Amino acid sequence: MVSIHPLAANEWRVYRDLRLQALIDSPDAFASQYEDEAARDDSAWAARVSTAAASASAHVLIAFQHTEPCGLVWCKSLDADPPVVELFQMWVSPSSRGTGAGRALLDAAIAWAVTRNAERVCLGVTRADSPAMHLYQSSGFCPVGEPEPLRPGSALTSQPMELRLKRPK
Repeated sequence: MVSIHPLAANEWRVYRDLRLQALIDSPDAFASQYEDEAARDDSAWAARVSTAAASASAHVLIAFQHTEPCGLVWCKSLDADPPVVELFQMWVSPSSRGTGAGRALLDAAIAWAVTRNAERVCLGVTRADSPAMHLYQSSGFCPVGEPEPLRPGSALTSQPMELRLKRPK
């Protein structure tokens, strides 16, 4: 059973552990690298999560399989015109893949974007025939713009994608 919960300020260790697991498991999926993130001290992790938890424009969601944290996504609302929500750091642990955790995280992130009156949800995904790419495409995300380097010095590219949300009339 998968459940999704917003990250509370005091759950920074849960976030830290998931984020570092994600960077070890899927280094080609993120612009950030494990070595840089692992060098952060506990106060930096706590501050990052506390700031997000107190922010009206950030929303971090954690997936749980039973009682074990198994995935995350970071949502950020931009004060653009029209309003946009960007998704970052989406990841599900290998042991929870195929359980619906990724779909549940993405659905919860999109639902949050709707509450922000966003017209678009944007993200970047490493260009590959991957489960992540299939998840985004099956959820209605479409490529926009040209692929960009994943990070300096990498041969991998990230494809910007967006989902246009239907706004009530």
